[in-house]
Amino acid sequence: MKKSLFIVAFSFALSFTAFAQKWVGTWTTAMQLVEPHNLAPEPGLSGNSIREIVQVSVGGDKIRVKFSNEHGKSPLNIKAVEIAVATSSGSSADIKVGTMKSLKFKGKAGVTIEAGKMVASDAIDFKLRNRENVAITIHYGECDNKIVTGHPGSRTTSYLVEGNGSDFSKAKKTNHWYTICGIDVVGNKNTRAVAILGNSITDGRGSTTNMQDRWPDNLSRALLDNAKTKDVAMLNLGIGGNCVLRGGLGPTGASRFTRDIMQQEGVKYVIIFEGINDLGSCRNGEQTANALIEAYKKMIVEAHAKGIKVYGGTITPFKGNKYHTPDHEAARTKVNTWIRTSGAFDAVIDFDKMIRDSANPEALQSKYLYENDWLHPNAEGYKTMGSSIDLKLFQ
Repeated sequence: MKKSLFIVAFSFALSFTAFAQKWVGTWTTAMQLVEPHNLAPEPGLSGNSIREIVQVSVGGDKIRVKFSNEHGKSPLNIKAVEIAVATSSGSSADIKVGTMKSLKFKGKAGVTIEAGKMVASDAIDFKLRNRENVAITIHYGECDNKIVTGHPGSRTTSYLVEGNGSDFSKAKKTNHWYTICGIDVVGNKNTRAVAILGNSITDGRGSTTNMQDRWPDNLSRALLDNAKTKDVAMLNLGIGGNCVLRGGLGPTGASRFTRDIMQQEGVKYVIIFEGINDLGSCRNGEQTANALIEAYKKMIVEAHAKGIKVYGGTITPFKGNKYHTPDHEAARTKVNTWIRTSGAFDAVIDFDKMIRDSANPEALQSKYLYENDWLHPNAEGYKTMGSSIDLKLFQ
């Protein structure tokens, strides 16, 4: 009788442990059709190998990796994939000895990803520390070198070699990511994620290549260093040149919100910080401002339906850039006023106030300018943005 009770109790404990485990995204990037000038260098991906470096947010002991062929028009064949701890945040292809593991897909070394699909690897035991640099090496089989799903704005160097080898000492370099789209970890009961919908300012244009100093990176470090937010993961879904409503690069923010934000694992908070490209390229500022507000409302409703808090990021200044006209500035003011005062968002993150010139509030502070384009902050500006956010929002 005692033995039976022990077996029942032990089985219950195992079941409870399995139930208590949950997947949470620790790194991700938004997928788009890669433009011709951002494709992999010769000889391309087909039949060759690429090593891509990413820096995760929260750590864990069990992971899975996601790969996308969402924008492909034909099947994408992968012969094998390895993951290892990288020795740098992107400045070299080197990995730490003894850390490489092979990924499997339903028990097999390779996988074929059908056009329009995404796949996740089998779960593996892999020790990840907070903000760990990880090298993902993909050995491609047959695939289309011209129609590729990826993320051009990696701000991180990838390494391409001919054939399915593992020597990357003479690799060709490219500052883009291809195929990889996410890493999930098994978190504890407190692990949760914040996902950010954004454009190039979130994607990190103006940050330092291979330094991982976008504003979400700076926010992530602050969260991990704080006792009450040390289990919060960071998911950056920014796309350079992206618009909320129409045009721009990649799927629009409105059309990708469900895929890029709602389908991420473990999301408890969302930051919506997008609209500057819509305003800067519009013909009618007031109409565009109204349409942006309506789009925000729909996103908020969708997130709230899942119990997710939504924070609105005010649109930063752009006087001095070709985007700036009196009409566009009036539209920015209208959108920001609504974000600040409507009460629709659970809280406001006032990026505009953080980096604008107090003497000329339609413009960025000059010390934060990247290439004097009066649109994108530099690394110092991103540090200010990431470190000025109230961490209580994520407790």
